[in-house]
Amino acid sequence: MVNLISDTVTKPTPGMLQAMWAAEVGDDVFKEDPTAIALEHLCAERFGMEAALFCPSGTMANQIALKVHTRPLDEVICDEMSHIYQYEVGGYAFHSGIGVNLLKGENGILTAEMVENAIKPPFDWLPKSTLVVIENTCNKGGGSMYDLETIRQIGAVCRKHGMAYHMDGARLFNALVETGNTPEEIGAEMDSISICLSKGLGAPVGSVLLGTQTFIKEARRVRKAMGGGMRQVGYLAAAGIYALNHHVTRLREDHQNARTLATILETLPWVCNIRPVQTNILIFDLKPPLTPAIYLEKLKQNGILASAFGPQTIRFVTHLDITQPMMDHVGRILHQIK
Repeated sequence: MVNLISDTVTKPTPGMLQAMWAAEVGDDVFKEDPTAIALEHLCAERFGMEAALFCPSGTMANQIALKVHTRPLDEVICDEMSHIYQYEVGGYAFHSGIGVNLLKGENGILTAEMVENAIKPPFDWLPKSTLVVIENTCNKGGGSMYDLETIRQIGAVCRKHGMAYHMDGARLFNALVETGNTPEEIGAEMDSISICLSKGLGAPVGSVLLGTQTFIKEARRVRKAMGGGMRQVGYLAAAGIYALNHHVTRLREDHQNARTLATILETLPWVCNIRPVQTNILIFDLKPPLTPAIYLEKLKQNGILASAFGPQTIRFVTHLDITQPMMDHVGRILHQIK
């Protein structure tokens, strides 16, 4: 099967498996797993930040950040497409007792002016605006990405108002290989960043949360409270180290594959409203009477898996397990479906 459901479906490469088997491990709850420590040091150093924390998932990393940056009755400002709002089960309310102030950016991308205008005045009957979260790249926005200047401008607004600034960077490396910006440039602007190792980078499990020493010290306590303290986690951390050292620059191949599929879709009469393809996510709408259920079944009958992303919307996600023969096959089938 050609699996375009998500970039989370990848399997470890032979080199990654070898690195995992060779990992030196210990009990990470006691801070004795040398490979987990090495991963955290690598990530912190790469982004020019003080410290890092390995977490089981991106959702946990984000939720820890929300918890550490806020207090109950605060609010987080984010785009309405944000992962923390759409796909984390309302964890902002469950874990942190905070509200969300939802903005409508362009394909999930906010501006400094939007953030400035959304900050609430200090009245007793309003939640306190204490945190801004941006998602880079934005999944629901079709893999849309921030430019560095916009990131800096939003950061200036946060500093002006004494607010914290977190980046959900689940697919941040996809953005970096396109913009040419360095991790250090992003790290210099953020109070905290979460990066996912199990999407385009191809590791089987894990995300890393970055911040100051003080922030990560508290984050570690919150991780334990959420059940995220793991023991011989170095086997998974080794996969993350391998991914960071071998799978970053090749993300451009995924982006080109997504653009190739978009070019094919542009020629098909049953497709409309193809979102701009900036990275490895391709979102488009189907023209009635074709529905996602019918379309996905046609794809499945031809050995292709994808996902519905709305009443008339389909999402394709390219990744390192997609080969050129697979791309050729998908291209043929897309032309055949009517």
